[in-house]
Amino acid sequence: MSGGADPTPGPQGPDADGRPDPQHSYRDNQQRVDRGMAVMGGIGGDANLFFGIDEDVAERIVKPRLREGPYPAGDVLGRLRGFVEPPAYAQCRKVLDGHILLLRAGGGTGASTAAFALLAERYGADGITGLDSPDDLSRWRPTEGRGYLLQGLSPTAAASLGEVALTALAALLRRAGAHLIVTVRAETALPGDTVPWQVVHRPPPPAEVAAKRLDTMADAGELTAGQVTDALGHLASADFTGYLHAHPLPGDGVEVAKGLRDLVMSGRPAASVLDELRTGAPAAAHKALAESSHRADRLSLMAAISLLPEQDRTVIEEFSAILRPHIDERGGAHASGTGGSQTGRDVLGPAFEDRLEAVGARLLARRFGAAPRYPVQPVVFSGRHRSDALLRCLWLEYEGMANLLWKTLDEVPHHFGIELAAGQAIGKVLAHATGPGTLRQLQPFAASDRRWRRRLVAYALGELVQYPALTGAVRDQLRQWSRSVFVPLRCTVAETCAGSYGLARPAAALKLLDDALDGRDAELAGTLRTAVSFALSTLLSEDANHVLVLDRLREWQEADPGTQRHALAVHFIESMSLTTFPKPGAPGVRRVRLADFLTEHPERAFDLVVTALDDPATHEATATGLSLIESDQGLRHRTAFPQFLARLSASARSHRGVLRFVLRRHRARTAPTEGFAS
Repeated sequence: MSGGADPTPGPQGPDADGRPDPQHSYRDNQQRVDRGMAVMGGIGGDANLFFGIDEDVAERIVKPRLREGPYPAGDVLGRLRGFVEPPAYAQCRKVLDGHILLLRAGGGTGASTAAFALLAERYGADGITGLDSPDDLSRWRPTEGRGYLLQGLSPTAAASLGEVALTALAALLRRAGAHLIVTVRAETALPGDTVPWQVVHRPPPPAEVAAKRLDTMADAGELTAGQVTDALGHLASADFTGYLHAHPLPGDGVEVAKGLRDLVMSGRPAASVLDELRTGAPAAAHKALAESSHRADRLSLMAAISLLPEQDRTVIEEFSAILRPHIDERGGAHASGTGGSQTGRDVLGPAFEDRLEAVGARLLARRFGAAPRYPVQPVVFSGRHRSDALLRCLWLEYEGMANLLWKTLDEVPHHFGIELAAGQAIGKVLAHATGPGTLRQLQPFAASDRRWRRRLVAYALGELVQYPALTGAVRDQLRQWSRSVFVPLRCTVAETCAGSYGLARPAAALKLLDDALDGRDAELAGTLRTAVSFALSTLLSEDANHVLVLDRLREWQEADPGTQRHALAVHFIESMSLTTFPKPGAPGVRRVRLADFLTEHPERAFDLVVTALDDPATHEATATGLSLIESDQGLRHRTAFPQFLARLSASARSHRGVLRFVLRRHRARTAPTEGFAS
């Protein structure tokens, strides 16, 4: 699933990173203003000028469902909300007593949730670590007394297992005080001598899942006791039991519970809830598309709502209007569905809400979004999961429709949020695609000079990597793009690391960022450095990644001056020393200061400070940052600054920059008018 050769750059240069905010804001080394231009920094050489572009990009960070590394306790507890023990749960406990459990299951049966529950029983919600699928599991070694979870064993790794390998691995786990659960797809072949470690998982009854989920809604205050009683009464009715008999997966039970919640809260008829549940099925999607196959107006509207779920009505109308002539060209003029004679034809056309009703969609209430400064009125299908089912059917089953949707996305003007909506929708579709072109079709947008298109690809890849069978293909594609000579592809890699992929695989993400920063090309300094900075801020949003990031930054700090790695490290150290990283006004989930690292990671922070003081490019900023900490009584106490300073002074003889800092500090204390870090 390679992306092919690098494309050639388009006629336009790299885009800026967003529409200017009404308030002047800073983003990395650039200032965005309402009009005109801004110059940042002292004019000692070349001046970089940045012009704002009317593009407001969604920068929402989507938490990953699948991780390599520790799972946050909150994520685990969220997965176990309303958990119902499956039929083989007791057998799983017994087999896991031997420290290894191979859990065979079909897709969507809840095997991963059962695995989280089994490990949480032994190690708590904060004691579970995810593993990436290796080609040879026998070479893996446990490092801590925790619960380890490997989801989706690859066929190569499955073939390498056997009684000898599992016995040896169980001994290592026993000595480490750890346990390992491996979920294996039902169709994956395992050697016959692994049977003692295998358990076949079967899903719990969906009615029990629905009932348990209703109870959790009551515990959370979403429903009253009376409403729960009413909902359980509907659940026991013939209509709902019949539906769950035909839809036996745990997820079906969860969806029924949500429908019953809406039913008892709004007083809607039960039949409407069941209709909405049924319209999300693949068969219903096929039927709806077949019925509208001669109506380009309806097909374009259905495609727009499916690809851009919950976007404002104006966005849906615009996308549908651009797509419609493409469908007309595909099917001929008769596909437009205008109908009528020349003398009596309807030149006004149906109203928008009538068009929505014709395709089973509706408008939600007006609301204000987080970033836009105007009200929006989202459009959704009435049925649950109808968007997913329709888009998957349209994209994968009908020849040429995927190309038309890409073409329309390429032509439509950017609106805030469409990169997130379309990216996630496309990722879900491609998770069901096959063949070497699965990821290749992302290449044109990944190579775009428009940031919102690169963000779309990042969201799509972030969704794809949540499917264990596709993680290897995504990893290989990102590795190829990270070494491309074409800068936008490297930017797409950084944008992907600033999301689900980076949070799920922080070590791999930092290696990709390192590869993306290779070279001295001045063209990289703006767009790519901004993208990498955003990726680092995303990784720093989780405490478990701080040590990895600090170690990588120290490596970049020691790189040759003039390289992009060194320039990025200089920017990071200056920002966190003088204000925060990311800088105020720049996008970031969590802003960190030098004082934070001195408090939480004193060893790593000490090494980074020594390296920064020895580097002429960061000496002044680091010295100023240390001065700010020492002059603040609260920060001085929190960082144990006197002890840190004593250790720093002890290293001065072997570090010229540290010696310079210590001597200047001494002069500042004896002659205050000189200033500490001037």
